[in-house]
Amino acid sequence: MTTMANDTSGATGAGGRRTPAATGLVLALTSAVAFGLSGALARPLLDAGWSAGAVVLVRIALGALVVVPFGVRALHGQWHLVRANAGLIGLYGLLAVAGAQFGYFSAVAHMQVGPALLIEYTAPAAVVVWFWLRHGQRPGPVTLGGAAVCALGLVLVLDLLSGADLSTTGVLWALGAMVGCATYFIINGDDSTGLPPLSLAAGGLLVGTAALGLLGLVGLMPMHATSDQVTYAGASVDWWLPMLALGLVTAAVAYVTGIGAARRLGSRLASFVALSEVVAGVLWAWLLLDQLPAPVQLLGGVLILLGVVGVKLGERDVATVEPDLEV
Repeated sequence: MTTMANDTSGATGAGGRRTPAATGLVLALTSAVAFGLSGALARPLLDAGWSAGAVVLVRIALGALVVVPFGVRALHGQWHLVRANAGLIGLYGLLAVAGAQFGYFSAVAHMQVGPALLIEYTAPAAVVVWFWLRHGQRPGPVTLGGAAVCALGLVLVLDLLSGADLSTTGVLWALGAMVGCATYFIINGDDSTGLPPLSLAAGGLLVGTAALGLLGLVGLMPMHATSDQVTYAGASVDWWLPMLALGLVTAAVAYVTGIGAARRLGSRLASFVALSEVVAGVLWAWLLLDQLPAPVQLLGGVLILLGVVGVKLGERDVATVEPDLEV
């Protein structure tokens, strides 16, 4: 596996010029908002008779259809970059795209959505541990404090204080989704390969589409679809409109901006900013599905943002030590 770049905020661009962190934050928030839209768009489709596997497959396939031409153009004929990073692209497509999606939807088949999301979004903690073990970047107290505040915010946003029943099978699938999510952030932040972000996104989406299609062919992922209209906030629309938005916005835009953000912010900070996807998901559900968030959820959103600020400030105090374990 290609060695991941050290996780330093504000990665340097061409010629050693430092990329503005503000641009990375805008890209990260754009990615989070785009990813957060997927649940609100998919819910009426699922209610209308679409299977989760069919929604995910069409979403990723449409994203690949849009991004691949741009990914090819971004290579400027340097196909040796694809050959040199074939294993990395395959890993990205299998874990960060197909694995995260399939793991999450399999988890929610056995447990409530809230706990499944909370388990998956322990990925930022996994990213911190990875860089600690792999690169010797020991998190400081401010970073750990920010992570704790983010975790508390997620608990409030997902309204888990009342307690929830956990399924062992569901937890295992959610942990698998967490691995895929952590892989997404770690590979996104690796700017040492020379592979353009658009090309990485294109390759990952292609591999993810093939993997999800194979799961459908062998029967591990049920594929059902209907042509019935779906309803958002009292308005009925044709099924292809939300499917188009799922492909263009929640796949193409989300993955491309997510990779661009991690290249500028580093994997650790980008993964914590991505926690705002949960907040975005709540707001999209409010706008499209008339599901008004409770005051405690809004408080949780504020805590998540404060936690992200803490992680950002804590990057100044990251200590580099010799790793005890070679991964």
